[in-house]
Amino acid sequence: QVQVVESGGGLVQAGGSLRLSCTASGLTFVRYAMGWFRQPPGKEREGVSCIRRSGSSTYYADSVKGRFTISRDGAKNTLYLQMDSLKPEDTGMYYCAASLSDCSGSQERYKYWGQGTQVTVSS
Repeated sequence: QVQVVESGGGLVQAGGSLRLSCTASGLTFVRYAMGWFRQPPGKEREGVSCIRRSGSSTYYADSVKGRFTISRDGAKNTLYLQMDSLKPEDTGMYYCAASLSDCSGSQERYKYWGQGTQVTVSS
């Protein structure tokens, strides 16, 4: 049974920081690129960041560049998203997902998804 579980969300004031974690089990972690997505209330889900299976390349949405950092720990089968200088527009449900397309595919190419963790940034 494959499980992808996010944690670390919460309520934070603008300018603050959060670190999200995503633990994957039941799959070979090193075979998958891992991505973070978010869905603001009433809006479509959007890609936030992706890290290739090797960890050699990372990708970020323009809206989060310079503020968010994605990383992975193969020994722990865990993906992280360090979020600094948070803004109210960062509010949304954040999802972790695994893909065999090594960050090159669309959202539909992500095979496994977590249930999400809520991030709320207050003004």
